Amino acid sequence: MNHDSSAVLTGAHFIDGDHACSEGAIAAGCRFVAGYPITPSTEVVERIAERFPKIGGLFIQMEDEIASSIAIQGAVWAGKKAMTVTSGPGFSLMMEHIGYAAMTETPCVFVDVQRAGPSTGLPTQPAQGDMMQARWGSHGDYEIIALSPNSPQECFDLTIKAFNLSEQYRVPVMFMMDECVGHMIEKVVIPLAKEIEVYPRKYYEGHPENFLLFKPDEHFIPPMVKAGDGYRIHVTGLTHDEKGYPSMTVASQEKLVHRLVNKIRTNADNIVDFKEDNVENADVVVVTYGITSRTAIPAIERARNEGMNVGHLRLIVVWPFPEKKIRELAPKIQSFVVPELNYGQVVLEVERNAAGKANVELVPHAGGTVHNPTDIYNAIVKSLKAK
Repeated sequence: MNHDSSAVLTGAHFIDGDHACSEGAIAAGCRFVAGYPITPSTEVVERIAERFPKIGGLFIQMEDEIASSIAIQGAVWAGKKAMTVTSGPGFSLMMEHIGYAAMTETPCVFVDVQRAGPSTGLPTQPAQGDMMQARWGSHGDYEIIALSPNSPQECFDLTIKAFNLSEQYRVPVMFMMDECVGHMIEKVVIPLAKEIEVYPRKYYEGHPENFLLFKPDEHFIPPMVKAGDGYRIHVTGLTHDEKGYPSMTVASQEKLVHRLVNKIRTNADNIVDFKEDNVENADVVVVTYGITSRTAIPAIERARNEGMNVGHLRLIVVWPFPEKKIRELAPKIQSFVVPELNYGQVVLEVERNAAGKANVELVPHAGGTVHNPTDIYNAIVKSLKAK
């Protein structure tokens, strides 16, 4: 429960998704943000820079994205909730430290307001080309969580959820906005602070002599301590034992990586989040996330009005992927249609889990604009004719 009511701007606001994300972070208890402004995410840190001095937070504009993505991790180990904010090229620069956060189990949030790429691409135009990078961008084996909002209201609500998930599972959480959602202005209702659920950081409460920095609980997740509170801590990106000390053995690597991966995989049923609309009796299910979940609606409604049986599955948590749902639907339907503002990323997971039991039709888009709903409608029609 959030008790810092003075920081929460309770009421109705007409703000864009970037500003709503900032307010969600504040409501979640975030009090440290480091960033290097980059379009189309700049408005997030502009609002943070304006609001933090009034509520006891600290924003630092770092020299680049690399510094930003490691500064937040120092703040977390000092006891703060922290996030960084970026877009395309900056997200690429942060990959090393996303891996470091996964390895050191540092709970933090990376906000990526996606724009068209590759490289510097189209700075002010939308895309969804970073989805696989969010999942696999750093090296080695690890798991992260990624959420994708489709409205300013969700930018507020799901930013809180991103912080809660990062604390609950001690992982870096990717908040995968896209330019359209970031710059979209809509009504955002911020509830009373006492109505906002905030997952508290789980701290170790035992004697310092018995403390092991990475000794997990029954859910594979170790409690934290704050630097300077009297506990011996050693935080390293090297393979380490439960004390946190480097341990360069195959056995230590197996034990550590197994836990880093399985603390998410074994809890996936509790993490995945999606919305369904008429999927149980559908012939075609349109799978969407982010802004495509809105551009797909006119296509779905047009197809339904013409007598086609079309369902809609919108991913709110994209990673971990709702594998069970796709496997459950595949034998019952004829096709999945997957519009993405990229040339095929999440569709690969749909194909893998459909396992040939349903056709999968990608509706690609290079970014810069959103889909024309007619293209999605045509893919629905085409998928129904496929055998």
